[in-house]
Amino acid sequence: MNRSDAEILWEVARVLARDAAKVSRAQGHRDLPPLLFFTDPDRTPRPWETAARLPAGAAVVFRHFGRIGAHDTARRLRDATGDRGVFLLIGLDADLAEAVGAEGVHLPERALDQASQLSEAHPDWLITGAAHAGSALEIAHLNARVLSPVFAAGGRSAAATPLGIPGFHAAAVSGSCPAYALGGIDARNAQTLIGSGACGLAGVASIQAAFGP
Repeated sequence: MNRSDAEILWEVARVLARDAAKVSRAQGHRDLPPLLFFTDPDRTPRPWETAARLPAGAAVVFRHFGRIGAHDTARRLRDATGDRGVFLLIGLDADLAEAVGAEGVHLPERALDQASQLSEAHPDWLITGAAHAGSALEIAHLNARVLSPVFAAGGRSAAATPLGIPGFHAAAVSGSCPAYALGGIDARNAQTLIGSGACGLAGVASIQAAFGP
C-alpha cells in the first residue's frame, strides 16, 4: 500500500468532512463518510482487495453496471467491509443492497427520481446521487451529491469538461445537501479542495492506487 498517498487522501477527506459537518449538523444533515471508493468493473476488477484496506469510516460504492457476478462481488465487498466500520453502498440496485446488508445506495443522475421512494422504504439508508455541471442541484431525499468531474478524469468522465475548483464550489454551495468531489482527484491536488465546500473525496483509480495491494 502506498501509505504516503493514502495518508494524504484520508487526511484531506477528514478535514473536508469535519468542516462540512459544522454546517451540515446545524441544518439537520447526517454524518457522512469522508472518503468514497467508487468501483468500476474495468478499472477496479478486484475491488474487495482495496475495500479491505480502507480506513474505518470510509465507504465503498459498488457499481456493477449489469455485469455477471455482481452478487458475488457485492458479497465479497460486504465481507471485506462489514466488521471493519467501512460503509457499503450499491449503485442503483436496491434489491442487491438489501440482499447483502449494505448501508445504502448510490443513484446515477438518470435515476435520481428514485431517491424519494428509497428514502421512505429505507429511512436508515445512506442515499447519494451523481450530479454533473449544469444538472439539477435540488433533489429531495438525497443525503449527499457526488459532483464531477472536478479535474480532468478518466473512465466515463474522460470527455466531460472539468468543473475546476471555482465551478465545484459554486455547485457545492448552490445545493441543499452536502457535495462530494469526484474526478481526477489524487494525492497531489486533493489539498486544493480544502475550503471548496466539499464534504469529502470520491475516486476510482486514485483510491485503488493509494489503498490497494
